[in-house]
Amino acid sequence: MTLSEEATERLADVVELQPTKNSELQDRWDMESGSEVHQFLENELGDYYFRDDNSLIRATAEANDLVDVEPGIESDPESDGAPSRIRVPELHAQIVSVLAGPDEESESVVSVLHALRDEYDVDPEAEDVRSSLQSLRRKGVVDVEYRTVPTFRLTVERDDLEVSVSE
Repeated sequence: MTLSEEATERLADVVELQPTKNSELQDRWDMESGSEVHQFLENELGDYYFRDDNSLIRATAEANDLVDVEPGIESDPESDGAPSRIRVPELHAQIVSVLAGPDEESESVVSVLHALRDEYDVDPEAEDVRSSLQSLRRKGVVDVEYRTVPTFRLTVERDDLEVSVSE
């Protein structure tokens, strides 16, 4: 199956963002709905993606070989735990650098937002921080603890995780 240029670019997004959800791809592809994303995946990329046990979208091994993009996560084959390397948007990388470590008390979205403002002089929307934390959670590098509000912390020591920024 030969892919169009658009399909190849979007397949690269799937490889980079995996594990991901329709909504994340909807934002990246500037589509109107998750249904539109699903339809594109089925019609154009059906042979190159699958949904895992948690219904998250992942690229097949063939898809990884087809596009010239680093996968969104890489794990040490010797380890069953969290990934050893992630490739994420800049806001995600900034969050990893300020978020509480695995042995520290978990933080609320608002706490992370304040840390980002202090450390990077940025002012993202709270919903963007929440969404980024959930994306990092799906990648296995952030854990959530439910208290009065959901709170987050890294699952892996910062020094054990290589983070690179995607474009």
